[in-house]
Amino acid sequence: MQLRNSPSRYGLVSIVLHWGVALAVFGLFGLGLWMVDLGYYDPWRKAGPDLHKSIGLVLLAVMLVRVVWRFISPPPPAPANHGKVTRLASKLGHLALYLGLFAVMVAGYLISTADGVGIPVFGLFEVPALISDLPDQADTAGVIHLWLAWGIVIFAVLHGLAALKHHFIDRDATLTRMLGRKA
Repeated sequence: MQLRNSPSRYGLVSIVLHWGVALAVFGLFGLGLWMVDLGYYDPWRKAGPDLHKSIGLVLLAVMLVRVVWRFISPPPPAPANHGKVTRLASKLGHLALYLGLFAVMVAGYLISTADGVGIPVFGLFEVPALISDLPDQADTAGVIHLWLAWGIVIFAVLHGLAALKHHFIDRDATLTRMLGRKA
């Protein structure tokens, strides 16, 4: 399989980035729901959020790579059977997912740095706290982070259902291209 995208399918880099981000998003969502219910004396009370933050910052880096990769290796054009509305919905849907992901990560950063302390990433390095003096920063960013996370997960499920609809009902190559197969 080729590394770059072609007119008929996605390349290995795009496929790995796509499915890796999907796995990270759903993993972070599950981890986030689990960790907020940890008790004060639970041994994961500190480790859970630290893991969540580290994975979130790695995901931010991966998303930046993903955006750059879209310019280096543009995605294949929409299948011929997609009409104007479907093409527009696809573009707007992908834009919403990208913007939502960046927004949820910025909100997470603002939660984590509200007290002026940087964020350690797997104990390897620390991302500095650049913004820490906004009023009610942690609380406001926390509400935004929660709602965006739910919105992204719901939208990602709809995205997956749309791909399945294209595959099983429309019988087009939308899904198979993201699996590395020719259209």
